[in-house]
Amino acid sequence: MKRPLPLLLLTGALALGSFVGYQANERQNSPAETASVTSSTPVEEESIQGQMVPATNRPAAFNQARARTESEANTVQVVKDRQDGLVYISVTESSSGSEQAQLRQRLQEQFGLPELPGGNGARSGTGSGFFVSAAGDIITNNHVIEGASEITIRLHGNKKTYKAKVIARAPDFDLALIRAEGVPREDIQALPLGDSSRLDVGLKAIAMGAPFGLDFSVSEGIISSLERTVPVGTKQVNQQVIQTDAAINPGNSGGPLLNSAGEVIGVNTQILTGGIGQSAGVGFAIPINTVKKLLPQLQAGKGGVIRTPTLGIQFTDLSALSDEERKAYNLPASGALLQQVYPNSPAARAGLKGGSEAATVSDTGGGSAQIATDGDIITAVDGQAITEGDDLRRAVIGKQIGDRLTLTVRRGSKTREVTVQLQAFDFPQASGQE
Repeated sequence: MKRPLPLLLLTGALALGSFVGYQANERQNSPAETASVTSSTPVEEESIQGQMVPATNRPAAFNQARARTESEANTVQVVKDRQDGLVYISVTESSSGSEQAQLRQRLQEQFGLPELPGGNGARSGTGSGFFVSAAGDIITNNHVIEGASEITIRLHGNKKTYKAKVIARAPDFDLALIRAEGVPREDIQALPLGDSSRLDVGLKAIAMGAPFGLDFSVSEGIISSLERTVPVGTKQVNQQVIQTDAAINPGNSGGPLLNSAGEVIGVNTQILTGGIGQSAGVGFAIPINTVKKLLPQLQAGKGGVIRTPTLGIQFTDLSALSDEERKAYNLPASGALLQQVYPNSPAARAGLKGGSEAATVSDTGGGSAQIATDGDIITAVDGQAITEGDDLRRAVIGKQIGDRLTLTVRRGSKTREVTVQLQAFDFPQASGQE
């Protein structure tokens, strides 16, 4: 029977030790040698001129400070300093058949929000949040509280629940501000907000929250990418996010992502699951600079919704067409080809026009679609070229109502600059609208 090599080596080493020990014992039978050992050598000595002598069994002293790495000590300190700023959020709908409950169910399926059983047909769920002011303002995700009939919170290390109300929501950024009633001022620990523009890939990232309803769970990783865009909010516009491999699971939504200085650098919002419904090492956080930009509007919201401006157009992304199709209809390689300009919209007031001449092109599903090829083409926004349709959406959603955009517009063979004053505009949601 063959034994594994490491086992043979270990057996050989043990056998060699026994043999050496035996020879040492043989030599120690000599009175002279025995006297030499007992009179001049401490018992702690392990060998004398190659002889094996038992050593005292003294375990080395454990130094906890030296055992911890600098990174571990930093993580422990950050968690201790910031844990009381974390908030656990529970929400309930009064009826599973209500419009709000149906909306929440869709958001749960989209974002993986954990659902808890409720009585009398009610639906419940959990999420996370964190204090951002001494007044008790709490930032969380919009999809955590969207459609809820009742919101309650708990603080870290405390089983007491407090009712909370919505101060304002920013659905297009998946952010919301809530405030709890009756929380003692001394229990409100606002977390410091960092600067997400100063991040680097590879820096430490610490996520805190209540994944799967497990209160106060901490995970650590790094910032994996700062070049990622994913669909965010109700308009599902691709927006810049922070990618991290710190484990983020359902229930972490709305919780803080911290750096090694204990500053909030992001709001945990989504995960890429690969179909398993839990962390696969790819999580996304809304940059904290987005929160800081919106925070004054949220705090002044008085229960309302922060609306983002809209051009009021429907367009086709030219980069999605084939080279042959663009050549056939004399279209540029990229830009937003206007299909429709809605009446009384900001785009209509600026004189933009949609098309009317229909043509057949291939769609992403392998079939065909009808588009108008003679509408205005927006090729740049504020001097920045549009390489894909989301460039236009991001430019608009990043502005505030009342701001102005300068659009570079091609109509036929002529190109001109058009200034549009942005306003809120309501129209039925559909692909390619802005």
